[in-house]
Amino acid sequence: MKRSPLVLSLALVLSGCQTLTSTQSDDTNEQLVVNQSAQQLEGASPSDINNALMINAQYLQVNELDDAPPIFDDVWERVRYQLSIEVPQNRQVVTERNYYARHQAYLDRVSKRAEPYLHFIVEEIEKREMPIEIALLPIVESAFDPFGYSHRSASGIWQFMPQTGERFDLKQNWWYDGRRDIVQSTRAALDYLSYLHKTLEGDWLNAIAAYNSGEGRLLRAIKKNRKKQLPTDFWSLDLPKETTAYVPRLLALSDLLKRQEEFGLKWNPIINAQVVETVDVGSQIDLALAADMAQISLTELYRLNPGFNRWATDPNGPHFLLIPSDKVENFQQQLAKTEIKDRLRWQQYKVASGDSLSVIAKKFSTSTSAIKSLNKLQSNTIRVGQQLLVPLSDGAINSEHLPKQVRMAANKQSQKKLSHTVKSGDTLWDISREYDVTINELAKWNKLKKNSVLRLDQKLTVYKSSSNTQTALVSTNRTITYKVRRGDSLARIASKFNLSVNDIIKWNNLAGQKYLQPGQKLKLKVDVKST
Repeated sequence: MKRSPLVLSLALVLSGCQTLTSTQSDDTNEQLVVNQSAQQLEGASPSDINNALMINAQYLQVNELDDAPPIFDDVWERVRYQLSIEVPQNRQVVTERNYYARHQAYLDRVSKRAEPYLHFIVEEIEKREMPIEIALLPIVESAFDPFGYSHRSASGIWQFMPQTGERFDLKQNWWYDGRRDIVQSTRAALDYLSYLHKTLEGDWLNAIAAYNSGEGRLLRAIKKNRKKQLPTDFWSLDLPKETTAYVPRLLALSDLLKRQEEFGLKWNPIINAQVVETVDVGSQIDLALAADMAQISLTELYRLNPGFNRWATDPNGPHFLLIPSDKVENFQQQLAKTEIKDRLRWQQYKVASGDSLSVIAKKFSTSTSAIKSLNKLQSNTIRVGQQLLVPLSDGAINSEHLPKQVRMAANKQSQKKLSHTVKSGDTLWDISREYDVTINELAKWNKLKKNSVLRLDQKLTVYKSSSNTQTALVSTNRTITYKVRRGDSLARIASKFNLSVNDIIKWNNLAGQKYLQPGQKLKLKVDVKST
């Protein structure tokens, strides 16, 4: 029986979702699917054909499926697929690789620390079409510890020195250190690496080396080799010992990720989806209150926003917070209900003789700019008897003057005293995550500095709130933002995250939408542990 071209083309389209899951691809089977689909459509009305097309479109995006890149559930696999820098098997690389290969526990800690940040970093690197190996650089720099602090005053996961941070517009003051801000420091690091790549004539290994030791040192080494008519690649340059190990360390990690089965290593999976979003708060806000509004612990808020030095955001900005995707809607609703003057813990203060803004700021462990911002003062001039609102730091709360919502956030809960024995590789950051407390609290309880190096088997005191035994990240049910990739279909996405197609359609108002578009963002409610 002769079939019309329209029926045959519809059959081919409708058979697409079947061929995705088929393990057979020979011509006979493909023809069988076409024949079956064509028989089903033979004699169908135009409306039936249109409905069939709309239903199928919800399951299949017809867009050069054969050329579509693989779709990964794990960010490490996404990185692994794109590794492109050749790794020489020389003594320097093998030495570093052997070290990492013996320390699976170290890689486990790195994955745990990188979990909230890695997806964002990979996205930014891909946007700029830079080598994906750069996503491994924070392992070399800081082991993904946002509070990592070197003896040379470098800070953050990208380990920016103060002067270099200023050079790339990372704000640093009493309130805030942009070197620790995940979003801003990643932007600055990629800006710096792009500049170095251009300055050093397109050589990525030299650019990465210069990130460690500065472009001036690399340029001098290159000039020295040229004068002697020697090669100017990284391996041929005379560089400091630290830098000669720095690049091989990165390449060793790349090699271990690429050949993990060969070396018997495991990179603990990190879900390949956006799990946090940037929210513009629009004003200074007390971080304890922000955490309460977002229904997360203060520890998690600091973990996502490690750039903040104090109990509140900088009065002059930035006014952006990273919030878990599943908490954003409620956070924004609570924020809209709270007047700007009620976004800080504050206390009324009557100016006395001899007072100045700096004297008052010192008395309440705050800053003159915070007092001026809260009271909308245009100058530092104040008068005796004047009533001021003074923002308060932790431990200086007079609760009778606090708005009810802030008072609830600041309320101290009963605490249980615990003891923690320091294990190999432990940092205050890791321990703070384990017990859901802040680094400042750990340091204060144990009379340590925030950048103290811990000793093996050292005993630390931890006070644990009895009513806050888990962080929000421990919860397995999360709302994530998934970005549609070429070749994705609703059925494919639903299968990947153990969801139903109908739920995805409902959560994202997709009823009647013909195709999923690459780059389209979908909200998915997933069980992170089972995904």
